[in-house]
Order: sequence, then structure tokens, then C-alpha cells
Amino acid sequence: MSRTRTSSPAPRRVLDWRLRFGLLSLVWGFSFLFMKVGTEAFAPFQVTLGRLAFGTAVVAAAMAVKRERLPRGAWTWVHLAVAGLLLNALPFSLFAFSELTIPSSLAGICNATSPLWGMALSLVALSEDRPTRRRVAGLGIGFLGVLTVLGVWQGFDGLDVTGTSLALLASLSYPVGWIYVRRTLAGSSHSHLSLTGAQLGLATLQLAVVTPLFTSVPAGLPLLPLLSVAALGVLGTGLAFLIQYDLVAEVGPTTAQMVTYFTPVIATAAGVALLGESLSWSTPAGAVIVLAGAALTQTRPKGGRPQSRPKRARHTDPAPRDAELGERPRATTSHT
Repeated sequence: MSRTRTSSPAPRRVLDWRLRFGLLSLVWGFSFLFMKVGTEAFAPFQVTLGRLAFGTAVVAAAMAVKRERLPRGAWTWVHLAVAGLLLNALPFSLFAFSELTIPSSLAGICNATSPLWGMALSLVALSEDRPTRRRVAGLGIGFLGVLTVLGVWQGFDGLDVTGTSLALLASLSYPVGWIYVRRTLAGSSHSHLSLTGAQLGLATLQLAVVTPLFTSVPAGLPLLPLLSVAALGVLGTGLAFLIQYDLVAEVGPTTAQMVTYFTPVIATAAGVALLGESLSWSTPAGAVIVLAGAALTQTRPKGGRPQSRPKRARHTDPAPRDAELGERPRATTSHT
């Protein structure tokens, strides 16, 4: 008699993946509002430090529940420190500084340019990413979208160039970090959760060193900004990573990364509705063009290798965060 092997059933999840997808879109979209409110009372570095500390605590708790151990190996920790800088400490800080002078809605739209940066960089840094007419067209369309958002025909009148440049640099930092992770940590035997916990912890340490050097102790702890920073870390960083990782495992990276295209819409709606930010026609119009171009850069040739669900989650690149562009990291901490 032959024995029939039965595979263990997939774990039942409390929420349907579509609901978790929507929750992740909301969390990342509102992250820009939380940053804006946080910077009303705290310095940008302080907002970022609080965000990373709260986010690390959430991931550390998840590691404790699953009994995950921190990764081993000196070079692994060196690579994670660089990844923490490029994917967390640097972009989070740049976005926080940018929102001192630009609306949270504009920062959210600038974040949507990450796929464009990723596409451009991958053509140079990743030999396996070959340019196609459609992807190059998407890059050009996305660039036109950025110019539309900036209102280039008006000579950037009324636009804070410094704040906008910082937000665009933050969005550039993500694909740089994703490419670095892909080259150094792809195929690691350590779990995604373990690597990300270490990465966030190292990014927190980096900000813990920098923040006292460039900021002074806040005069007080206003409740609303403090809650915003806590929400930014607990929801926008810690919980967001856990949700994204779960989505990638269930529906694959291609579907999971589509959340990138909803984030700027929610960020814009939240900024206008809750913070009273002004919105000219060129901002949403340009955002649509940017997202259309970003979507084209993600297309693959019909004969290309299909994206299958990984048998085991690996720390490859969103990252976005990843997220995600060129090839977004499979499940990394948020690029927002």
C-alpha cells in the first residue's frame, strides 16, 4: 500500500489579504501626516529616532513571540548597518526634514518616484535588468509627471526647492539601499524577521548617536505630536513591515508591492482633509502621471521569468520598502 503525503494546511489568517492590503495602504499613506504633526513639536531627527525606536520594539516583540534569534556573522551586521542607513535612518530623516517646509501630500507624492529611481539605477547596477521600450517609456513618463507636480512651466513659483529636493533624495535612497541589500544579503540563511529586526535596531542606534549632537532636549512633550511619532513607529514602521511580509508570503511580491501606488493618494487625501493643505491641479495630475510611469517600469517581457512565490522568505530586495521598483524588496521595512 502506498502512503499518501499530506501537506500541512496554510495558517488561517484573521483578515483577508485584501483588508490587510488596504490597511497597509492606509498606514503608509498616513505616515506622512504623522511626520508633519510630529515635526510641529520635535526636531526631524527626534521624530525619526522615535519612529525607529517604536518600530524596532514592535519587530522585537514579534521576534520574541516566534523565538527568532538575531543573525550572526560580522559581515552580516556590517551589511545590515549600511542597509539600516540607506533604507531607514537616512530616508526617514530626509522626509522629516522635508516636511518642515513642504506639505505632507507633496512628500507622499515624491515618495512615489522611488520606482522611477529604482528603474534607472537597476539598468546601471544590475546586469540582469535589461531595458525595454516599455520600461524606458515609463521612466520618461514618470519624469514628466515629476515636472508636472513641480509646476516647471511656472518656474517653480511658490515651491520650496530645498524641501522638495530632500523628499526626492529620500525616495532615491530606497532603491540604492535595495540594490545594496540585493548584492550583499540576498539568499541569506537568516529569516526576514531576524534580519529586519537587526536592521531596524542598527538604524535606531545610528539615530541615537546623531540626534543628541544636532538637537536639544524638547521643551515639552505635547500629546498630539507624541502620539503621532508613536503611531509613525508602531504602525508605519513596525506593524507595516509585519503586514507586508505576511502579504508577500501569501500573494507574492508583485501583488504586495502594488500598495506603493495607493500610498500617495491616501497621503494627499489625508493632508488636504485633516491638515488643510492646499492642492493645485498640477499636484494630483502629476501624481497620476508619475504612478503611470512607475507602473510601466515594473512590467516584464512576456517571455521573461515569471515571479513566483518564494519557497522561503529571504532578505532580498523592497526592501520597499522594499517596495519595489526595479525589483522591490520582497518584504522589508517601509520606504515611508
